[in-house]
This record gives sequence, C-alpha cells and structure tokens, in this order.
Amino acid sequence: MKNPKVDFFFEKDGEWQPEYNKLREIMLDCGLIEELKWGVPCYTYQKSNVVLIHGFKEYCALLFHKGVLLKDTEDILVQQTENVQSARQLRFTQYQEIVDQESTIKAYVFEAIEVEKAGLKVPLKKTKEFNMPEEFQKALDENTDFRGAFERLTPGRQRGYLLYFSQAKQSKTRESRIEKYWDHILSGKGLNDE
Repeated sequence: MKNPKVDFFFEKDGEWQPEYNKLREIMLDCGLIEELKWGVPCYTYQKSNVVLIHGFKEYCALLFHKGVLLKDTEDILVQQTENVQSARQLRFTQYQEIVDQESTIKAYVFEAIEVEKAGLKVPLKKTKEFNMPEEFQKALDENTDFRGAFERLTPGRQRGYLLYFSQAKQSKTRESRIEKYWDHILSGKGLNDE
C-alpha cells in the first residue's frame, strides 16, 4: 500500500521519475511496507529495512540493506564503495531495464525478505579492525578528554572518522582533518552531523 508520506518523492520533478514509479510498483507488489527513511522510500518487512529506492546522476537504484547475504545468481549487485560492508545496489539507467528485469528484481526482493525472516546478520568489521592513522592515535594518546569523547561515539561514527582520516595520503592532510573535526568529536558528533 502506498504511503502518503513518500508520495512527494515520486511526484517531484526529476530525471528518474518513471523509473522510481515502476520500482515502487514492484516493491509494493512484493508485499513490503513503504516508509520514508533518510529522505527516500524504504521498504520494510516486519519493521526490518529490506530495500530502498534512490538515485544518482548516472543511475537510479534499489539498495538491498543486506545485499551481501544475497546469492546474486545473476551477478548484478554492485558494492557502492569498497568500504560498504553490507548493502548492495541493483542499478538502472533506463525504464525498459526495469521492465525487462521485473521478475529478477522480484526474485531478489523475495530472497531479501527470506534473509530477514531467517534473522540473518551481516558480520561487520569491528571498529578495532579499521586502520588507525598514526596521527590520530597520537592525538588520542596525548589528550584523555579527546580519547574519551571518541570512545563514547557510536561504533559507526568511530568508523566514519577512521575511514575519513585514513583516506588522506599525506600526514599533513591527516593532521588537518583531525584538527578540523576535533571539536566535532568532543561534542559527540559524527563526521556528517551538524
């Protein structure tokens, strides 16, 4: 059943509107509950996120929250970036692709529902398994308030910082990033929190 809170997403002007609406029809046909999460349509099974619809400049996509657990018999799921541990995308660039793959899409959605029914969990890397930049370790060692603030962050926020700081190739850049987010960390905020 269509959720009126999500209608705006399908009614706004945009490049992928026909594709979005076709994907919506397919998701609802699979018996999922339509909700609004992260500003996009998210389809759930017994309150567990199964798949969401989102778009980018070059494509629109279905994002399977536990896509890494799907068999992907057609070899069509995409890992968005190397750091994404669980989610996988099914990407589309034309309306006709969605029409042609409708039975495959449904098969993937039904498999994703079975993953939820079975209560399967994605084994995620622990925060301590992420690369700890030397500059950040030094900052944590030298300031106990800073260390405490970082340790109180949620594991996801901690990983976000570790990934961001580690991506800088030069030590100077890593130091600059740590300095820029120093107050953010002390305030208990994640990388993208306001």
